[in-house]
Amino acid sequence: MKNVKTLIAAAVLSSLSFASFAAVEVQATPAGQQKVGTISADAGTNLSSLQSELSQKADAMGAKSFRITSVSGPNNLHGTAVIFQIPLTPH
Repeated sequence: MKNVKTLIAAAVLSSLSFASFAAVEVQATPAGQQKVGTISADAGTNLSSLQSELSQKADAMGAKSFRITSVSGPNNLHGTAVIFQIPLTPH
C-alpha cells in the first residue's frame, strides 16, 4: 500500500513539474523573452492538433513560449510559429 501511495505521489509531482516547463502559446512577444527561431508542423484538419504539435516542437527546442504566425491548408493544416526564450544573462 505504501508503494502505491509513493508511486501516485511521484506521478502527480512529475506531471506538475513537466507542466511548469511546457511552452505556452502567446499572442504577442512576451516581456523579458526574445525570439530564438521558428518552427513548423503539419497536423490533420483540426486546429487543436496543430497547436499541440507546435507546442511539442517548441518544448523540444527549449522554448518558454511560442506564437503561431500562420496556418494554411484545407485538408491537412500546416502552421508556423515563432519561439521565445528568456535570454541568458552573462555572469
